[in-house]
Formats: sequence, structure tokens, C-alpha cells
Amino acid sequence: MRYLTDRKRAVGLGSAKSGTEHFWAMKVSSVALLILVPLFVFTFGPALGQPFDVVLDYYSRPFPAIVAALTLAVGFKHFADGAQVMIEDYVHGTMEKVLIILVKCLSYGAAAAGIFAVARIAL
Repeated sequence: MRYLTDRKRAVGLGSAKSGTEHFWAMKVSSVALLILVPLFVFTFGPALGQPFDVVLDYYSRPFPAIVAALTLAVGFKHFADGAQVMIEDYVHGTMEKVLIILVKCLSYGAAAAGIFAVARIAL
């Protein structure tokens, strides 16, 4: 029988040393979305149902365009982190890594497409 201390038995079995950082990233993005989503709703509302030219003029102003771009960026980052946690909880092995990579690519791709669209409208 090997005589190991509790610390030696726990080495390699615990945290991957990124759990706290991931937790705080989720909390910060949650608070940011708590502020950004109502701002987005109130800036998107006046443009809803308007003719195309009016919407283009509206999103040519900096505040609505910045709010929309920030909401997209933070929202998709929050989605990627949340989906990663869900995948880590329910999928294991190689499929876990593949799904995390796919979700990250999907999230960042959608965020990039959305921000590009807002930039095209705003400029």
C-alpha cells in the first residue's frame, strides 16, 4: 500500500484551473447583458416597422449602432460560454471537444456576421 498524503491523492483529479475564471466571465457577461438588452430593446423599438430608408438613417447614428454591436458581441460570447458549460456537463470524451469547437466557431461566426451587418448599415 502506498502512503500518500491527501494532497498527493488529489493531484490531477481536481480543477482544470480555469473554473473560477470561467465563472466570473459568465457573471460579468450576465451583468453586461442585463444593461445591454433593455438598451437594445429601447433603441430597436423606434426602428421597428419603419421603412428601409428610415432604419438605415436611424442606425447610421452612433448610439443605436454601438448598442446593437455590443449586444451581439456580448450575447454571443455569453452563449458560447454557457453552451460550453452545458456540453462539459453532459458530453464526454472526444465528442465533448468536437462539440465545444463547433459551438465556439458557430458563436464567433454569428457574432462576426452580425457586427459586420451593423457596421455595413452604420457606415
